[in-house]
Amino acid sequence: MKATLRSVDSEQRFWPARMRWRLRGATMWPAFVVVTFVDGLILHLLPPVRTGVDIVPAILLATFGNLVLVGVLAPWLARRAWSRRPAAEPGSPPKAQLEVMTDRVGTGLLLASVVAVLAAGLAARPTVVSETEDTERNAEAFRALVLGTGNPELIRNLETANTVRLGEDYFRTCIARDDRRRHFCAFVDTSSDPPEVTRDRSAEPNSDYRAAP
Repeated sequence: MKATLRSVDSEQRFWPARMRWRLRGATMWPAFVVVTFVDGLILHLLPPVRTGVDIVPAILLATFGNLVLVGVLAPWLARRAWSRRPAAEPGSPPKAQLEVMTDRVGTGLLLASVVAVLAAGLAARPTVVSETEDTERNAEAFRALVLGTGNPELIRNLETANTVRLGEDYFRTCIARDDRRRHFCAFVDTSSDPPEVTRDRSAEPNSDYRAAP
């Protein structure tokens, strides 16, 4: 009977203690939801690639990355720290302490991910802006060339303009003629000011030109 009472008493002390420790370590998953949305928004507004990232793929990427942080990296780091910890706090369940440590490590990693994504976006920003400016300068130079020809066929087909980047600051832009089989093309070098535009005598579209060896 005494053994049973001691077991019940121990159980009664264990669960409140465990609950208190669990509540101390209940920040990771709420942080996961908030941080994932923030990471996705940063990826969309400050993409680390010049092609940009739409909001839905950005949130999916953030979700996957943060799941790796909280599901793989955080438990691994917490276990390593746990193995080197001082003696467990008296009266606290060791497993609950490990869960709290995992929670806090995971929360810290999530907050660090915001800083990392923001830093990547800011670092890539000058490159993205430069790429966009070069593309716009290429389009303006080619449009000026077409308008300068005074050719009605070319002018009415300006909306078919297609551009490929052949190198740094170097583009080939084409527009289709009325029959859609022949094209009017030009090379644009945006490294000079104003950009240097050279007519390409080839009537091949960019798709065929890029496929050529």
